[in-house]
Amino acid sequence: MKTATCPRCHQPVNSQVVTCPYCRTQLKAYGHPGIPLHRGNGVDYLCDSCTYHTDDSCNFPQRPYAQECTLYENFAEYELELQRQTQANSFGVVVRNWLRHNQALMLLLGLLFICFAIALSAS
Repeated sequence: MKTATCPRCHQPVNSQVVTCPYCRTQLKAYGHPGIPLHRGNGVDYLCDSCTYHTDDSCNFPQRPYAQECTLYENFAEYELELQRQTQANSFGVVVRNWLRHNQALMLLLGLLFICFAIALSAS
């Protein structure tokens, strides 16, 4: 059983429950236990840091004053993920990953090179 913490009463609860059994706070989108319900901190609106608000693709009726949202995606975290993906696709990282996944092939090629060098020096 995976556990989560209620944002209101801070009690441990099952991560699949829709409402907190202690304080009855709604934890998931109503009727959808697989969709998390994101909450603002009470001061700032979720839309201020949401990717969908930034690119103007949000159609949530409470926009731009939403305190709760199921589609919220933090723009700063989205930018960090894009940077990680860009760094992961650099040439050096790609070559290093290829070498790590093909160590047996590199060992075989090394042995073939040594055998070829011995054959050339013997003749």
